Amino acid sequence: MDSQKENRVNSELGAPLARREWLAKAGLLSLAAGTFKFGARGASEVKGTGSKPSGGLAGLASEFEVASTYLNSASIHPITTKAAQAIATYQDGRLMNEGASKSSTRADRQKVFSLFGKMVNAEPEELSFVPSTLVGENTVCDGLGITGAGSRVVTDEYHFMGGMYRYMELEKRGLDLEVVKAKDNRIRIEDLDKAITPETDLVAITLVSNVAGFQHDLKAVCEIAHSRGVPVYADLIQAAGVTPIDLKESGVDFAACSTYKWLMGDFGIGLMYAKRESQELLTRTRFGYWQRAKWETNYSPFDEPNNIVPDSPFRPGLSGLMGVGTIASAGVAALSYSLELLDRVGVAEIEKWRQPLLRRLHEALPSQGYLAMTPEDSKSSILSFARKDLAETNGAKLEAMGVKVSMHTHHVRISPSFFNDMDDIERLIEALA
Repeated sequence: MDSQKENRVNSELGAPLARREWLAKAGLLSLAAGTFKFGARGASEVKGTGSKPSGGLAGLASEFEVASTYLNSASIHPITTKAAQAIATYQDGRLMNEGASKSSTRADRQKVFSLFGKMVNAEPEELSFVPSTLVGENTVCDGLGITGAGSRVVTDEYHFMGGMYRYMELEKRGLDLEVVKAKDNRIRIEDLDKAITPETDLVAITLVSNVAGFQHDLKAVCEIAHSRGVPVYADLIQAAGVTPIDLKESGVDFAACSTYKWLMGDFGIGLMYAKRESQELLTRTRFGYWQRAKWETNYSPFDEPNNIVPDSPFRPGLSGLMGVGTIASAGVAALSYSLELLDRVGVAEIEKWRQPLLRRLHEALPSQGYLAMTPEDSKSSILSFARKDLAETNGAKLEAMGVKVSMHTHHVRISPSFFNDMDDIERLIEALA
């Protein structure tokens, strides 16, 4: 690689940090829930239109108002009635009515960083808000200087199509792109091992595949990549909130996820992670007031003279490096409650809850002519099964029975959550017969 590629950035605007120096420093060389009515009483008048599902983990189905047998949370997860209440409280603040004093966007933001950090083992200064998963991934790539010719990226065919699109477009501009193929519904670690070379600038993977639920061994991927001086990015959207994640233990450098799926936030708000040591690899490529810790001015008659009108230090950590501007505060309000719920329940308990549901599907559907696309030993929240012309033969039946899944021409993706139970699974099996 040329010297320009070798140099990354650790200062406010660009002091270079060589990859080997970074490696030594890092120690690596070896809203669907209901409708709202606002007015003078504001949040107290939130009303839902659905019905409460029965069962679920620890009776938590009562938190939801889902008017169907909903097994499609990998597409959009329902929010709880209390998350809807949190949004309504935020809207009171926007309405500036008598309930406005109960709304605090600052407190919500701090709570989200604290609870999400606890969930995935990350420090608040390693987190930043982003509008979506892909904004996070693009931010990483831009910050690493991966823009086309002279760069090399390794990914796999289960990487989310939106992220893959970036690399395919950059390939047209000269990017050296290697896409590892799946074998037996898995991305084999030995195939990634062969693909990752010291010349690679980034390994980009989706931790849990949105296609069929395959889950990478993130720590193993990182160990291989780091042994060759290569940073790793992970798309967490189908894992965060539903599959246990320990970012520090895994060693992953960068990660991101939107929150409208298993985290039960909303569209327009996501979270980006960059390990403290790995932040030094990123160049600041976007600029905005959110990066500043405090604004100092000189336009008041009583200010000290200053040639630069707005002047302040950067915020510490990732927000000071990659934050830009306004975020979707209504989504943050929902997320603040949802993360509290997930913290109370425990992601490990959610993973444990769904295992009998997954086993039942693996037992029943092959006998009905379905081909499993998901490894039978997978613990993730997504299963996919294929049968020719499935949408044509069973789509109307699923609709008539009120069963919601992600239906495709020849396969179905099923994604149970903690509000589902075995009755839901049996109803699905009947609808797919």
